[in-house]
Amino acid sequence: MANDPCRTADRRAVGLGCVLAVLAATGLAGCGGYTNKSLFPEDVRSVYIEMFDNRTFRRGIEYTLSDAIAKRIESDTPYKVVSDRDRTDSIIDGQLVVIAESILTLERQTGQALEKEVILTATVNWKNIRTGRMMMNNQSVTAAAGYSEFLRQDFTYASTLAANKLAQKIVEVMQNNW
Repeated sequence: MANDPCRTADRRAVGLGCVLAVLAATGLAGCGGYTNKSLFPEDVRSVYIEMFDNRTFRRGIEYTLSDAIAKRIESDTPYKVVSDRDRTDSIIDGQLVVIAESILTLERQTGQALEKEVILTATVNWKNIRTGRMMMNNQSVTAAAGYSEFLRQDFTYASTLAANKLAQKIVEVMQNNW
């Protein structure tokens, strides 16, 4: 009787029933745990991106960042990036407030930097023009990227990587708060 397939099937059914009951009680099963709503605000269809201000001494990264944000919005959101400020639903602007470089690792004998890191921090604003609602108000976003001169990489390489990571994080912040 210990190997009776009917009894084993009954235990499995009871076990499955207990699991489903726990999932239902915690809200993890059925339609209550999932939604088909967009991750992004649905009252916006287009975005105008102003050139980011650069409040640091390093120049040129603001162009890379603004371009990366436009590309990331086009690829990762339901929004269309428009070039006419008068024909948009919303405007994104901001400032690069930190462009820093730090040493991650040193060579033991010579003290020469083996690996460095570029850190970018921006404050971002996103305003719905039709309603006047600030969807992001001076939101601080930071990203970093490492590089090594031994791999023939330089500050420009790492700052481009960091700008792309920063653009990705900015688009993530554009998502609805759940």
